[in-house]
Amino acid sequence: MTSPRSPLRGRARRLGLVLPLTLLAACASTPATDAPATDPASDAQETATLQPRLVLTYDGGIQVLDATTLETLADLPLDGFARLNEAGDGRHLLVSTDGGFTVLDAGAWAEAHGDHAHYYAADPVLTSTVYPAEKPGHVVPHEGRTALFDDGTGTVTVIDSAHVADGPAGARTLSTPSAHHGVAVELEDGTLVVSEGTEDVRTGIRVLDAAGSEVTRTDECPGVHGEAVAADEAVVVGCEDGVLVYRAGTITKVASPDGYGRIGNQAGTEVSPVVLGDYKTDPDAELERPTRVSLVDTVTGTLRLVDLPASYSFRSLGRGADGAALVLGTDGALHVIDATSGAIERSAPVVEPWTEPDDWQEPRPTLRVLDGMAYVTDPAERRLHVVDPVTGELWKSIALTVTPNELVGVVGATHSH
Repeated sequence: MTSPRSPLRGRARRLGLVLPLTLLAACASTPATDAPATDPASDAQETATLQPRLVLTYDGGIQVLDATTLETLADLPLDGFARLNEAGDGRHLLVSTDGGFTVLDAGAWAEAHGDHAHYYAADPVLTSTVYPAEKPGHVVPHEGRTALFDDGTGTVTVIDSAHVADGPAGARTLSTPSAHHGVAVELEDGTLVVSEGTEDVRTGIRVLDAAGSEVTRTDECPGVHGEAVAADEAVVVGCEDGVLVYRAGTITKVASPDGYGRIGNQAGTEVSPVVLGDYKTDPDAELERPTRVSLVDTVTGTLRLVDLPASYSFRSLGRGADGAALVLGTDGALHVIDATSGAIERSAPVVEPWTEPDDWQEPRPTLRVLDGMAYVTDPAERRLHVVDPVTGELWKSIALTVTPNELVGVVGATHSH
C-alpha cells in the first residue's frame, strides 16, 4: 500500500505588514530575506525526501512522530494543559501554555534550489522562543502571515510565518478595543478580519485594509467563534445564528434555519468554496451532542445541513485533499461528505464507538488531516490510526505509549535560495 502523500506546497511569502488597530509599540521591520527563518539545527541531516511530522499532546508532555513510519521521534516534558497550533511555515508549531505561545520546532523542512529542493531533518525541540500572552487563544496562519490572538488583553500579533522562530521582535502588534475570546486572520493583500466583542459578549467583526483603515464592519454575529478560509480567500466566521462570510470586500450574513443555530467550529480549504461547520440548536445545553453538520457555500451565500448517523465533537472536523468534508463520528466511523451536494459518500470504521467527555480538555478521538491522509487518535486504546479518505482503507495503525489528546501535523517548509 502506498505511503501518505507529501508533496511540497510552497506559497509565495508576502512581507507587507498590516498597520495596527491601536499601535502599542514601534516594532522592527520583518527581515527582508527569503532565507530560512532559523539556522539548521546542529544535528540536522539531509534526507532523500520530505519528512512530515505529527505532534500530539498528553498529560505531562508532547510527543513528535514521523508521519510516515509513525515512529516516536521525541518526547518533550511539559506540565499543564497545552494546546497545539500550526505556525504556518510547515515546520514549527505554537504551543499555547500559561505564559503565551511557545515555539516548537518539529525538526523537518525543505529548502528550494532552483528547480529542485533539499530536505532536512533534525531532533524536534521545544524552544525558548515565546510570544507572551495572558490567555493564548486562536492562531490563524494564512498565505505566509500568522495571526495570534491574546484573549486576556485583546492583543493581536501578526507575524511573517517564515520567521515565526525569530520571536516577537519583528512582529506587528495591535489591539482590539476590548479583551475577548477572539480571532483574527490576515489576507494576502494585507486586509485584516478581526472579531469584535468584550469578555461578556461577542458581537461581530471589523475589516481593515492594509493601511489600517476600517473598510467595513458588522455587529450581526452574536457569540462570534472560530473561522475558516475557503477558496478565493473567503473568510467564514461562526455565530450563534449562522455565519458571516467576508468575500471580495463584502460581508454577508448567512442565517441558520433555526433561531438558535450555532456554528462555532469550522474547517475550510483553498480548493473548495464550501466551509464545513458544526451545528448546535440548544442554547441551554451544558454539552450538546449534535448529529448535523453545516456546509456554507461562500459564493452563493447559502447554508446546507447534513444529517449524520452519530454525533461528533469539536475535534471531529477535517477536509480531504479533494475538498471532501470529513467528520469523525461517535459511532467510530470517518464520514466522507461531498461538500457540494451534501451526500455522504462513505463511512469508514476507524475506532470503537465513543462518548464525548463533558470536559472539553479531556482526551477524545481526534481527527487531523495531513497532506490528504486522515490521522485519528484513539485515547481509550492508546492507538493512532491512518485512513485514506478517498478509499476508506486503513493504511496503518500503531500502539502509543501515552494517552493522546490534541493532534497536529506539519509537512515541512520550502525556502528559496
